[in-house]
Amino acid sequence: MSLFTDGADAEQDEARSRGRRIGWLLLAVTVFGVLAMAVLPSPYVIERPGPVFDTLGSVSVDGEEVALITIPTEPTYPTEGSLSLLTVNVLGNPEAQPSWFEVAAAWLDPEQSVVPLESVFPPGLSTDDRREQSRIEMENSQQEAVAAALRAIGEPYESRLYVVEAQEGGASVGILEADDVIVSIQGEPVRDVTALRAAISENGTGSPVVLGIERGGRERTVEVTPRLSEGTERVPVIGILVAGDYEFPFEVEIELSNVGGPSAGMMFALGIIDKLTPGSLAGGAEVAGTGTIAADGTVGPIGGVVQKMYGAVDAGAEIFLAPAENCGEVVGSIPDGLDVFRVATLDDAIGVLQTVADGGDRGALPRCGS
Repeated sequence: MSLFTDGADAEQDEARSRGRRIGWLLLAVTVFGVLAMAVLPSPYVIERPGPVFDTLGSVSVDGEEVALITIPTEPTYPTEGSLSLLTVNVLGNPEAQPSWFEVAAAWLDPEQSVVPLESVFPPGLSTDDRREQSRIEMENSQQEAVAAALRAIGEPYESRLYVVEAQEGGASVGILEADDVIVSIQGEPVRDVTALRAAISENGTGSPVVLGIERGGRERTVEVTPRLSEGTERVPVIGILVAGDYEFPFEVEIELSNVGGPSAGMMFALGIIDKLTPGSLAGGAEVAGTGTIAADGTVGPIGGVVQKMYGAVDAGAEIFLAPAENCGEVVGSIPDGLDVFRVATLDDAIGVLQTVADGGDRGALPRCGS
């Protein structure tokens, strides 16, 4: 064998050896990458369709079926169809974020959304804090729903707005206290959250708002300078949780545990109206919807509207009521088989349902993008 041949063989052996080393290196990098995607947390949470509850139906409590909405002292009327509220399951929290594998899978699934962690859990807000906040929001939404429903059917009631807490680090710390009653803002009487938020938003962050309050039975005036809220929606806030204190002419009981947030308000209100009035509000149609509600009937935006549309389809709904302010997310994301209508007020929602019940022209009803 010649020296030339020996040299060529050596070079080939070295090339093969180098190729094997590169191959092993690439395999190691790939394995490490896969393990990292499976183990390392991401800075996101994943929103998925959650349970669906018919406000005209029942829920299970300690193994027993009870009506979701009960009005013990008032005559109620049989109805047909469904008026379902929708929920979103959130995978992830500040203590345990989803893996990159889970995030990648969610990106490929139209029923799921990947959103930044801080959009759901603002900095400094723990899982327990968010859970308590959601509980308070749910309680408030039920009270606002009763108020809005009674207003819609012409039933009078008394109301006032009070402070639940001044949020830590917020603009109202040291100025407002729990149980303060907010009587006015900028000299104008205020009775509901919608009016309060609108006045704060109109004022902006450059100057203080003047609040008339009652504390311990005595009236006083305080000033609070709004700040921009944390998270993705940067709006002027004064850093308080508030609730309506209502005196209703009769009791409305809503049974729904382990669900938080304010987004079921509109559907609660529609369910109450349907029970208190003769006939079927939607004429027996299968309806689902979402949106916050204020005592004056204003329907507000919510999170996870795309997931809720898919949840509605999975539950067999044919009609979906979407808050007008969520239309930007609705357009282009409507699942097949779902008729989606835009509503800005409770009266809008009632109008849609009456048109559906009467067999009217659905094409004339307001939709997102039109």
